[in-house]
Amino acid sequence: MGASKVCLVTGAAGFVGSHLTRRLLDEGCRVIGMDCFTDYYDRRVKEDNVRDFLEHPSFELLREDIVNIDRCGLGGEGVQWVFHQAAQAGVRASWGAEFSHYTHHNVLGTQRLLEWARRHKPEKFIYASSSSVYGESGRLPMGEDDLPRPLSPYGVTKLAAEHLCSLYFRNFAVPAVSLRYFTVYGPAQRPDMAFHRFIKAILAGEEVVVYGTGEQTRDFTFASDIVEANLAAAKSEKSSGRVYNIGGGSRISVNGVLEIISRLAGREVKVRREPVQAGDPPHTYADTSRAREELKFAPQTDLETGLSVMLESFA
Repeated sequence: MGASKVCLVTGAAGFVGSHLTRRLLDEGCRVIGMDCFTDYYDRRVKEDNVRDFLEHPSFELLREDIVNIDRCGLGGEGVQWVFHQAAQAGVRASWGAEFSHYTHHNVLGTQRLLEWARRHKPEKFIYASSSSVYGESGRLPMGEDDLPRPLSPYGVTKLAAEHLCSLYFRNFAVPAVSLRYFTVYGPAQRPDMAFHRFIKAILAGEEVVVYGTGEQTRDFTFASDIVEANLAAAKSEKSSGRVYNIGGGSRISVNGVLEIISRLAGREVKVRREPVQAGDPPHTYADTSRAREELKFAPQTDLETGLSVMLESFA
């Protein structure tokens, strides 16, 4: 990858954004990171994620909401790659009065960023979508051409932003690519996410909260594989205007995950079961053949290896 690339990473202090920022800096890129440090979870977590970058000569942090991108003076920066990772996260929190945060950050924020890209013409615009757009799919594995039926307001806003990317590609040639992430995990994972909660509770000898029977399955994807997929999409000549599933090929039940963590940690798991939460699909599983064929992307980290790395990060 050329060391001369100038990259804009939205959500740069978040879970995936910070992993991506680190990799881009390691590759010699100049990175402009944007993050508005929302209070969805303790902002000190994000401050920790971005602390190592602040003194890097090729990194600049803009503490700004992407809705206000036109106030940031980025027009003359010559941004070549945009990695749009910023979002209001969380399926379960997206109901009720909180929905306005999701429309603001996930829909309006994406539209403003696409308008900015329309004017400033980056070489590539990579949007971080989600498997949540599928909802309760009629078939497994889930394919990009399946009809999306989101089960949560969060999923609705992620799909709406995908449609915006498609519209701006078709009407204004913004080179937008949507990557549908399937359940990302790894070091620095958000504290509200399942693996973080599971490991923290198990290491502390506390109960693990599991919603439902635990037989629901997910396709889990390690953070470094998500980063590689972003880079593959940015470098691909075929990716503009396309949608890709990015999965880890590690589909397993929640109960199966707890068994692996228990064995790796050498600790007993105490489970407390709660009712199934609104918006949670019973199963996800990515058909990644399009990404393999067109992006030459294949995940490299199996679930047990990834969980071992994640456990070590709690030490």
